[in-house]
Parts: sequence; structure tokens; C-alpha cells
Amino acid sequence: MSEDVRLVAWVRGRVQGVGFRWFTRARALEIGGLSGFALNLDDGRVQVVAEGAREDCERLLGWLRDGDTPGRVDGVTEIWDTPRGGYDGFAVR
Repeated sequence: MSEDVRLVAWVRGRVQGVGFRWFTRARALEIGGLSGFALNLDDGRVQVVAEGAREDCERLLGWLRDGDTPGRVDGVTEIWDTPRGGYDGFAVR
């Protein structure tokens, strides 16, 4: 049984205006068991917050880094934490 975690990732590159948040939501729903959101930041990055089983969050992070994402990902910075809850599914903000 895997522990539940909170992943916060900041994705930089050409990730706004290309459907990146919607594809991230679709990938999170495909993985299943994840809740959280994807949000455009004023500096051009996308912030992704995902909570769920560690292996599911790691799958999402791997996709953010190396997957067939829209736009262009130049890099991803992440932090891991304990889940805070309060999310209803996975949203685009």
C-alpha cells in the first residue's frame, strides 16, 4: 500500500496558451486517484498540485517532464509534502 502525498510542480517553457492545463487534467484523470489542479501563473509557468498515492503522483510528474505534452517543457521543479485535502477531483484553474 502506497502512502498518500502532495506533489507541487512548477512547469516552465511554452506551456501557456497551448492546452497544457487541460492535457494535464486529462492525464491526471487517466492515471486515476489524483485530486488537485493545474493553474497558469503570471510569470508564464504552470503550477500543478496533485494529491494521491505516491506512485500515481510520480507517474504524473514523469509525464510532465518527459511525456507528449502540448507546447514545450523546458524544466520542472517539484516539492513533496503531506496531503492537505479539500480538492474535488482535478480542476483547471
